Amino acid sequence: MKKNTLLTIIGVLIVNLVWFTPFASASKFNFGVYTVIPDNQIDTQKSYFNLKMEPNQKQTLTIQLKNETEDDVVIEPEIHSATTNLNGVVEYGSTTAERDSSLPYELADLIKTEKEITIPAKGSKDLKLNVTMPEEEFDGILAGGITLEEKKAASKNTKETTKGISIENKYAYVVGITLQETDEIVKQDLQLHDVKPGQLNARNVINATLQNPTATYLNSFEVDAEVTKKGKTEVLYESKKQDMQMAPNSNFEYPIALNGEKFKSGEYTLHLKAKSSKESWEFEKDFTIKGEEVKQFNATDVTIEGPNYLAYMVGLLILLVVGLLLYIFYSKKKQKKQQKIN
Repeated sequence: MKKNTLLTIIGVLIVNLVWFTPFASASKFNFGVYTVIPDNQIDTQKSYFNLKMEPNQKQTLTIQLKNETEDDVVIEPEIHSATTNLNGVVEYGSTTAERDSSLPYELADLIKTEKEITIPAKGSKDLKLNVTMPEEEFDGILAGGITLEEKKAASKNTKETTKGISIENKYAYVVGITLQETDEIVKQDLQLHDVKPGQLNARNVINATLQNPTATYLNSFEVDAEVTKKGKTEVLYESKKQDMQMAPNSNFEYPIALNGEKFKSGEYTLHLKAKSSKESWEFEKDFTIKGEEVKQFNATDVTIEGPNYLAYMVGLLILLVVGLLLYIFYSKKKQKKQQKIN
């Protein structure tokens, strides 16, 4: 066995895993994390757990936690399966995403650990992860990670204040875990599911749900999407994105922005091309935008300008002034005519 320093340090509101590049300095943490790499590690250059397993195998993994502070530090470990976020980035930490229908096993069901562990002041503690593999052999990869966050860290989180808004940054370590049993190459697949209107950051988008139903990563993943009226060829909205990645057995909503345009009810068609480093796919799917959806989303899109009542009032005032001046002018003209007659 050998000991590697974990390089994946995360300092964001929603904890993501970046395999090699630290996002926050160790000074943001009251504890350090070190993985003890076992003999069945596939790639010994990796600092996360990348393990070759067997059906029904039981194994205990070790993560060393070190505390250089003068106080005890309490850590709350959490284990999660890997997911894909709307930016096409794989997440290994806590997420609100629901389990994908194709995921055969939740990592938290296969790996058990303590719900809470205390690292003594100026000391260290080993965190044990007890892995039990499924009885049936499977091809492909089970991917996820263990999040290590200090308990009640909210009171110690870094706070930034901008224009009266307090932003609280949470910091956590995430150790990646991938488990596989065979060397069988899993053929990649991609499926397009729902296409529907929605919003992202209070802006109108069309969401296309893409699913990777296979137990393998889709690397170098890219999408080219266009939306037309049903039966027409004119492109109304489009989106292209490259350098994405999808986690095994995961899905995400790919957003196509309207860029400030209003939704209009009617029937539309999504034309979507996607490819990974190994495969490519093409989809066409019809969808409908309903009147009630148009009303709902257009009312809350912050980029759509509502009626300019001030301009209307100024215009009305100008008309009133012009009308008054014309009335005065013609009244005086009429008076002069009357005086001449008299």
